Amino acid sequence: MLRSGSEVLGGAAGSRIAGAHRWWTPLRVLLAIAALVMALGVVEHVPCRDHGWSRADGQEYAHACYSDIPHLYVERGFAAGDRPYLDSGNHQALEYPVLTGGFMQFAAVLTRPLATTVADRAVRFYDVNAALLALVGLVVVGAAVALAGNRPWDAALVAASPVLALEATINWDLFAVALAGLGLVAWARGRPGWTGVWLGLAVSAKLYPVVLFVPLVFLCLRTGQRPAIWRLLTGAGLSWAAVNLPIALAAPSAWREFYAFNAHRGADFGSVWFALDKAGHPIHGLNLVTGMLTGAGLLGVGLLAVLTPRRPRLAQLAFLSVAVFVICNKVWSPQYALWLLPLAALARPRWRDILIWQAGEVAYFFGVWLYLLGGYDRGLSQGGYDALLILRLACLLWLMGVVVRDVLDPRCDPVRATGSDDPAGGILDGVSDRLVLAGGAG
Repeated sequence: MLRSGSEVLGGAAGSRIAGAHRWWTPLRVLLAIAALVMALGVVEHVPCRDHGWSRADGQEYAHACYSDIPHLYVERGFAAGDRPYLDSGNHQALEYPVLTGGFMQFAAVLTRPLATTVADRAVRFYDVNAALLALVGLVVVGAAVALAGNRPWDAALVAASPVLALEATINWDLFAVALAGLGLVAWARGRPGWTGVWLGLAVSAKLYPVVLFVPLVFLCLRTGQRPAIWRLLTGAGLSWAAVNLPIALAAPSAWREFYAFNAHRGADFGSVWFALDKAGHPIHGLNLVTGMLTGAGLLGVGLLAVLTPRRPRLAQLAFLSVAVFVICNKVWSPQYALWLLPLAALARPRWRDILIWQAGEVAYFFGVWLYLLGGYDRGLSQGGYDALLILRLACLLWLMGVVVRDVLDPRCDPVRATGSDDPAGGILDGVSDRLVLAGGAG
């Protein structure tokens, strides 16, 4: 599609242009596309912004423009000048990891001189965060370009994504996605220690990047890269400790709030557990059940790494790991699609399959807000909401199935069909196997 569109600008480059300077490189084109897409996402939130994100009439659900950002500005003490974790006694403790709390505090400091009333500052807080998250989104796209190797246009699946437009400013998830992306870029450049540093920071912003260690460790075991495992884990431990220990020592109770909140929360929106609960079939011991299923799923990913005749690509296993975590989780918020977006684009760079998955995400995005309108005597029924929840799950399972098919039969993999081994693999790219539990070699 992009090749066809390039005809408007003169078509694909020929052999005589090889030495010419081209300002519009693939990276710059994709960053421009991403900037436009995220700007459209901010425009989609204008109805809520014009109403100051009022909870009174359900407008934020009716217009599908809800965001946590302006609400938490007031409800977690930022509007009053409180520092996260350290001044949590006057408001509900912040239920986010420390780096996300730091991101929020930085935006709050930038917001303070922009308005005088709390209501106006809440709106400005959204504006500031939208600008910062747009920059973060560009980092995500840039990382995807770097990880795609000699297929930079695969990152268009990230830059032009409706998920990026609709969900980038619901919460601060994009920040963790960018940190995780930088970690994978460091891995692709053969620096496992720095990968650990970036992933340790990513886990300090959101919990989900912890599952990325599963494919990295198993692939290193398969190729005999054990020293890389130690560098990876050491870097992660040091960076995580560097940002967490100061807060944990200064305000232990507030620091633990993120972990306590997630341990005690029940089945919540978007998850299969929520649908079962509403249908009258609550799952007892939900933490144990979700933990065991997540562990089993990640073990399956690990076995896939060492059982297949040809070693899977890192992006494929990373996508499957995060997908397992999302499906088994007690909550599946709309913005969790951002966790999967760059990994999905790199794991299966085909528009058809990515758009099938995103169709389910977009349908659920609008459906969940209509469902929440039920609190205002209108909106989507429980049955309609459950149907959209199942549709989203089915679309993700479809994409997972296609990726697993590509792993088992590399001839179907769009990346390996062009002769590449693993563009994001770094020290794994093109190396021989040391451990294979099934026939063949990668």
